[in-house]
Amino acid sequence: MKILLIVLVMLNFTACAQNSQNSKLVTQKTVTNKKTTMEKTNTEEEKEVIAVTNKLSELMMARDLNGMDKILDEDYSLTHITGYHQSKKEWFDEVRKESMKYYSVEEVSKLVKIDGNKAEVIDRNLVDARIWGSRNTWRLQQILKFEKRDGKWIILESVASTF
Repeated sequence: MKILLIVLVMLNFTACAQNSQNSKLVTQKTVTNKKTTMEKTNTEEEKEVIAVTNKLSELMMARDLNGMDKILDEDYSLTHITGYHQSKKEWFDEVRKESMKYYSVEEVSKLVKIDGNKAEVIDRNLVDARIWGSRNTWRLQQILKFEKRDGKWIILESVASTF
């Protein structure tokens, strides 16, 4: 029994050490990406897309559903890190009743790709949120799809994962 306990402790220690090493690698890569992204974000179109992305974060923290509605497509959908696919209406209901509450968003990096009136943003943030009762600071990567309509960038969908 003692041997089993020692083996479990050693496995846990090894996993923690490996996780720590992976975190250092991600941090180094992220800093590099941030520098590269900052160099690339000099066109007006890229600035507009980034402004909409940042505005969404602000509106989420403020629970400003009217403001969110203005920058999200009518058929907007959100795929959570669990793979759960959620409609805009269902997500708004969760935000309204605070079963999804956003406290802060700290930017790590953004990568913007624009192709005509379509855009994609790979947005990495540290998001302090309470989701269905669990509060955590999530290492959240969102891939957001945009379309430019009548001179305004609208978010069509977002797929979330961790990084």
